[in-house]
Amino acid sequence: MDRSPAKIFEALGDPVRRFILELVAADEQPAGAVVAAVQQRAPISQPGVSQHLKVLRDAGLVSVRAEGTRRLYALDREGVDDARAWLTGLADPLHQFAQPLDALATEIARGKRARRSAASGPTGEEDSGRRARQA
Repeated sequence: MDRSPAKIFEALGDPVRRFILELVAADEQPAGAVVAAVQQRAPISQPGVSQHLKVLRDAGLVSVRAEGTRRLYALDREGVDDARAWLTGLADPLHQFAQPLDALATEIARGKRARRSAASGPTGEEDSGRRARQA
């Protein structure tokens, strides 16, 4: 299984495969129900639908599990997450730096607080000790 963006978006390029994804995104579907639903929309044979399911499996967009003699297809969230991550990187190229930049901002704020504390002078306890010595 190749979850590369090229493979994922190549699989998504076909309207029949996008329709199959919509079917299995709602709930796990047996292969027969997927074939019937696709055949209602387009004149396609059962082997043709099986080929579309194979392309989606190979791209990591659907998973299949056996239950007796039936094959149940479901949306593979990892493949969808890979597609989403690629699109996020495309739409927001600085997204990958968000967390490190947040950490940097926290460290800068800590440094500012430390400098303010040092500049405001000693704490109250130290200050009262210095006044007692001066008197």
